[in-house]
Amino acid sequence: MSKRVIHTEQAPKAIGPYSQAIEANGMLFISGQIPVNPLTGQVPEGIEAQTEQVMQNIGAILKEAGYEYTDVIKSTCLLNDIANFKAMNEVYAKYYTKDCPARAAFAVKDLPMGVLVEIETIAAK
Repeated sequence: MSKRVIHTEQAPKAIGPYSQAIEANGMLFISGQIPVNPLTGQVPEGIEAQTEQVMQNIGAILKEAGYEYTDVIKSTCLLNDIANFKAMNEVYAKYYTKDCPARAAFAVKDLPMGVLVEIETIAAK
């Protein structure tokens, strides 16, 4: 198996013993991204702004690894409150407009740093 660790300064640093992403055998596994601005370390207010930041972080990792949003095949969305689903989905839909990836969305009790949304992503070439 061929394995490559992906890291970019354009996405938040890992806050634990994990990599931003791992590429293995033509597949890219992006760790759950939270809405931390990698330049300021700040978390924006509101579910729309947080989802936008998460999607930008995912995009930066995709780009670093040589992938695009069109290569994404699966997303898992974690929300601190399922009432935020519609607003999260509206932002998410701007990034996946055709041949959308498979997806699951869950409400969870808490997320790191008290954020409202976290999204993990799998892409393939």
